[in-house]
Amino acid sequence: MSRLLVASALLVLSIPAFAGSFAGSSAGASSAGSSASSGSSSGDDKVVLQARDDAASFVASEGRIRGARLEAALRHLRERDADAREASDMALAQAILAL
Repeated sequence: MSRLLVASALLVLSIPAFAGSFAGSSAGASSAGSSASSGSSSGDDKVVLQARDDAASFVASEGRIRGARLEAALRHLRERDADAREASDMALAQAILAL
């Protein structure tokens, strides 16, 4: 049980890296590149943030309730981050709630 808690804590601590990987950290980019990046990153962030209610339902129901927004966020995170591909749906849902 303690290994699960440690793994969950590590995942929660690393979720900013998931968010950062698609949040568009192009501070030195040109204004055109920066605006294009920020436009897509705000959409990316929106996918994950909009999944919070579904993530809460998923966690509260111990995985029995799987909303469409959570599914989209899980897919989105796994497409963009190798660590997310290794994480369970429950761990990612808990991390989404921690954002």
